[in-house]
Amino acid sequence: MERKKAVSMYLFGTLGQMLIVCIAVRILRIFGVKADYTTLIGMIAIIVGGVSSALWGSIVSIKYRKISIKQIFWDFVNINKSYQYYLLVIVFLLLDFSYVLVGGKFEITSWYIPIILFLKAILFGGIEEIGWRYTFQPILEEKVNFIFSTAITFVSWGIWHFLYFYTEGTIYQINVVPFLFGLLTNCFILTSLFKETQSLWICVMTHALINMFTQIAIGGDEYLSTACKILIIIIATTTARKNKMSKKYGET
Repeated sequence: MERKKAVSMYLFGTLGQMLIVCIAVRILRIFGVKADYTTLIGMIAIIVGGVSSALWGSIVSIKYRKISIKQIFWDFVNINKSYQYYLLVIVFLLLDFSYVLVGGKFEITSWYIPIILFLKAILFGGIEEIGWRYTFQPILEEKVNFIFSTAITFVSWGIWHFLYFYTEGTIYQINVVPFLFGLLTNCFILTSLFKETQSLWICVMTHALINMFTQIAIGGDEYLSTACKILIIIIATTTARKNKMSKKYGET
């Protein structure tokens, strides 16, 4: 399979599946059927749409990158990684949520709530990494640089999210500008982590932790949040460039 065909297959497959689900949900709502996260039919639609990135990421990885489904599964659950990688994740998370520590708080009503939210976020969030970071971004970076490929992923991922939010029935609750800025920051975090670690699990875990902390975070210093997000993008870009230079030096 050619690279361009692999990119097209992933994008058309992922976004097309999500769009078809949105259209089906729209038709149901027109006929008075409630389809959102509070109903069974809505949850089925969310699952069918939500797995699109993982499904098409797996298909493209098998066809283009010649990776077996067994290997994809192993990469998804393989937690045996260097402690340095986990420390890097902690640094990014501390920066990303430092604003909550200043004028905000993490609301935890029971000790097990974060665990449940984390596990849920792996299935409704972390699994997306099979598509976006494990498959799509590396293929893009075969021809374009880190920043441009991350921008393409951000736009595509953003479109996917808004289609997902429509299916979920929460699109009218989204504060668009802060959400997109946060999504852009997460793109840089996750892409940088994958380039540094080559670990699907690290990206899955980080994505799930970001979703979990976002759900329990209340308030915080918005100016600090903006400053830290800009700093994260700078650090992620610098880390990715150093990684590229190290590989290039190692090859010579």
